[in-house]
Amino acid sequence: MILFRQLFDEATWTLTYILADARTREAVIIDPVIEQRDRDLSVLREMGVTLKYILETHVHADHVTGGGALRRAAGAMFVAGEGTALECADVLLADGETLVFGDEVIHAMTTPGHTNGCMSYRWRDRLFTGDTLLIDACGRTDFQEGSPDKLYDSLQRLLAHPDETLIFPGHDYNGRRVSSVAQEKGVNPYVAGLDRAAFVARMEALDLPRPRRIDVAVPANRKCGDAA
Repeated sequence: MILFRQLFDEATWTLTYILADARTREAVIIDPVIEQRDRDLSVLREMGVTLKYILETHVHADHVTGGGALRRAAGAMFVAGEGTALECADVLLADGETLVFGDEVIHAMTTPGHTNGCMSYRWRDRLFTGDTLLIDACGRTDFQEGSPDKLYDSLQRLLAHPDETLIFPGHDYNGRRVSSVAQEKGVNPYVAGLDRAAFVARMEALDLPRPRRIDVAVPANRKCGDAA
């Protein structure tokens, strides 16, 4: 039996995930949002699980993490990729390292490009890709150590998984909630038919507005949300 919840924050279009082990009831949460602290704690209670790990996919620029608040409320450990260099984290994962919660294992995979510290997580038949790979899109590369070259390599690494692997992104702005490796390889306009040079050119041609909350979110997230 899979214990799994997908949650959504409408204000920031952020997708948050709760995964839990059915036997021990140990759980992890991926990319919580500070304004949704009470909701997340309520869902954990409803599921009858105990939060062990709070996983961040990167240092977010569009919302403040709820990780610090959940750490205080639930006594869980705050986890991020070592590329974030977060001094406030309890655990900094390197590429290929794993976390165990009950009988379940989650695998960490460095996927830089959107930021240097981006980390994707593999659990069972699904990938949690943060802002690296979105549904029919990918993360931007025009701020916060962004690199189209690095992002291209990270996308290839994610899409090397079996076609049936499910993709659960960190955001979606069009009401979609899950994709697959096969779907993204086939129709994602930032993936399908683009070699490295074409991808880099496309990313460098984007003219996107500055994230509205970046001046608040990034400093707070460098302190695991405790400066919010």
